[in-house]
Amino acid sequence: MREGQRRILVVEDELTIAESVAARLRAEGFEVELAHDGPSAVDKAGRNAPDLIVLDLMLPGFDGLEVCRRVQAHRPVPVLMLTARDDETDLLVGLAVGADDYMTKPFSIRELAARVHALLRRAERNQQAAATIVLGDLEIDPVERRVQRAGEPAHLTPTEFELLVHLAGRPRAVVPRERLLSEVWGWSDPAGTRTVDSHIKALRRKLGADLIRTVHGVGYALEAPR
Repeated sequence: MREGQRRILVVEDELTIAESVAARLRAEGFEVELAHDGPSAVDKAGRNAPDLIVLDLMLPGFDGLEVCRRVQAHRPVPVLMLTARDDETDLLVGLAVGADDYMTKPFSIRELAARVHALLRRAERNQQAAATIVLGDLEIDPVERRVQRAGEPAHLTPTEFELLVHLAGRPRAVVPRERLLSEVWGWSDPAGTRTVDSHIKALRRKLGADLIRTVHGVGYALEAPR
């Protein structure tokens, strides 16, 4: 691996898809490793410390949800999940166990590469942030990537963390969903706002339903907690 080259682990049991994704990411300058089942994915993620994982939901051995759960418990890493099912329950569970973004098959290889770049940029921005944010009983430490509310720690995915930091940077201000999509995900497609909604649900589940207010037809606001 060249110095500074990012390592991507692609976990996909359909060999044609796996090779297509790997070829595109290698053309983008990444080092790419492949895994085709759940156990080997967890093993390679633990041994080789990838900077990002492209992870299929349906895998032999055990599924992508279990892979994500085990990997994130060991070492948090950005995860882009691939699914053939457009089922909100599956997507919410994926986000809950540590996925940061998802794409439904069939998907554009070009768009997948763009999302990989966006996820890595967000991870870099998070590492560069410094000041601890304290809002009532909510505390966010961008350096150590720790979040707690009322003294209770919460485990957030990299994207959930980025979304929370964006909202906390302007407490009580209503931030449009399209703006969150652009600033956090780096997308401009309004159809992607469902992704924002899914991550808001995950934050509410982990930090309390009262923390984020919905302004219907507009967006979301972080309520400064007492």
